[in-house]
Amino acid sequence: MKTRFLAALLTGSALALPMVAATAPAVAQEFVPAVVFDQGGKFDKSFNEAAYNGAEKFKKDTGTAYREFEITNEGQREQAMRTLVRRGASVIVAVGFSQTAAVEKVAKDSPNTKFCLIDDKLDAPNVQSVTFKEHEGSFLVGMAAALVSKTGKVGFVGGMDIPLIRNFLTGYEQGVKHVAAGNEVFVNMTGTTPAAWNDPTRGAELAKSQFGRGADVVFAAAGATGLGVLQAAADAGKLGIGVDSNQNHVHPGKVLTSMVKRVDVVVHDCMKSAKEGSWKPGHRVVGLKEEGVGYALDANNRALISPEVEAKLEAARKDIIDGKLAVKPYQP
Repeated sequence: MKTRFLAALLTGSALALPMVAATAPAVAQEFVPAVVFDQGGKFDKSFNEAAYNGAEKFKKDTGTAYREFEITNEGQREQAMRTLVRRGASVIVAVGFSQTAAVEKVAKDSPNTKFCLIDDKLDAPNVQSVTFKEHEGSFLVGMAAALVSKTGKVGFVGGMDIPLIRNFLTGYEQGVKHVAAGNEVFVNMTGTTPAAWNDPTRGAELAKSQFGRGADVVFAAAGATGLGVLQAAADAGKLGIGVDSNQNHVHPGKVLTSMVKRVDVVVHDCMKSAKEGSWKPGHRVVGLKEEGVGYALDANNRALISPEVEAKLEAARKDIIDGKLAVKPYQP
């Protein structure tokens, strides 16, 4: 598989080795990584599943099992993390910005446990946080949508209406307009609560509405809700665009591309650095330059992305990295 993204690596500090007793030699505490998935389930084929793939790769590479918890309601976040701490978790990966408040509380009360927060920034001595320049990757898939569109009308279906998803949207709109200023972008958000991440039926309805207005490509940045968008596109003979994970395989030949966030790499590196003793707290932002976002090109969508389109996307990618092409992030 040929891809247009790579890895954003993190670095860090040493793990402490506790003493069993004053007269006993020092022994290493068992390393126990853990991950708390956000709502939508670890098999959402999107954001959570990217995190799952990273954890699975770590397990395969190191032979170290990890503990996990899938959130089904808001009240479980803090409870799940405290339970994992009590069970001896060495490092806990919190998947999603919705985990921030829980991480802040539990990290403060558990200074000997390391936390990795994905998609938000938190300043704490035992927290490592990573955010992404979604607008940069979304700019490229917006260009792709506009370059293949026959109507000059494309769509966007977001999940929960929050600044993070607006950042996907603003980058997408800029990419679409970069191709032709007169292009139209239809926009719908699924909802204002976490349930918006896991409503494929509603996602399909919104996509069908946009197709009815003339859109022939729709970008779904909506977690598991996006699966309904991609299904609706395939059923209508239109094109969808996946998000977070490479979703080109979901409907081969009907998914134009996917805006990929390398959440898998971040999760793997968080666990790996903690295990090896190179983990550090702090905040890192990754975009095209760091190869933390990008667009996916493989056998499933190769026929949809012509060499001419690919050349234009690659030229824009290089210009963004070189600072010649500015993509503005969302400003509330």
